Amino acid sequence: MYLDHLGLHEAPFTLPPHPGFYFGLPAHEEALQVLRWAIGQGEGFIKVTGEVGTGKTLLCRKLMEEGNLGDQEVRYAWLPNPHLLPCELKSALASALDMPRPEGWQQDLTGLLHQHLIQLQQAGVRVVVVMDEAQALPDYTLEALRLLGNLDSKSHQLLQVVLFGQPELNRRLAEDNLRQLRQRIAFACALRPLCREEAQAYVEHRLYTAGYRGAPLFTKLAHHHLWRAARGVPRLLNILAHKSMMLAYGGGERLITPRLVSEAIRDTEDTRLASGWRQWLQGSVHAMFSIWGKNG
Repeated sequence: MYLDHLGLHEAPFTLPPHPGFYFGLPAHEEALQVLRWAIGQGEGFIKVTGEVGTGKTLLCRKLMEEGNLGDQEVRYAWLPNPHLLPCELKSALASALDMPRPEGWQQDLTGLLHQHLIQLQQAGVRVVVVMDEAQALPDYTLEALRLLGNLDSKSHQLLQVVLFGQPELNRRLAEDNLRQLRQRIAFACALRPLCREEAQAYVEHRLYTAGYRGAPLFTKLAHHHLWRAARGVPRLLNILAHKSMMLAYGGGERLITPRLVSEAIRDTEDTRLASGWRQWLQGSVHAMFSIWGKNG
């Protein structure tokens, strides 16, 4: 591939979230600080939303990779599968917390979970459930999560829940039947697409982390094309940057120019459709001005 050609020791733009490539962008750092503070304060439910590809899963893994909060031991129970029945949710949580399962445990799973959570609290362990793709949770499973959040000792909640989801989660929670859960959400933050300067810094950070050293690999105009076509979405930036570098390798080039980025855009469905819409809109605007000019 292009690694040796461009002097890299690993691929900089892989799609699976990689905490080693985490870049402290303002929106992500703000969300991370809110999460740390809310978890440290023992707040029950926390919500993080963002469009597809804006880095929710990476932020989720970064949070869990950090582990404890100061002297406070934190046990994260990551539940990446939203398509769970309430009984499956409880069973997945029990597995994530390494809960002992005596004979007949299925008959009183909630009670056993309650006892196990009390034991963890007494051992000084804070338990945080991290739910990815929360917008896809069925209503009855969201309600089961709310009821699990009600588990407490005499003075403290035993469980905190962080919901990571797409903006559809906000619309779901606005429904009247989920108002009890909505009112339990103490803190919420939203991830946004990157501005042009952030997008360039993001791409250059990943290149540096992957081992690139030397003159800028992408021209300034190439960076602008990347950002505009990707609409500031990190996942699309990864796809386009990766394809641009493959094209450079295929052509024996060592500088990523707007021409290479344009070829990558044409080969990428989401950006190609967005680009086509933009060209249609620009053409319509030019046509209107022409008509007004003739009639003026």
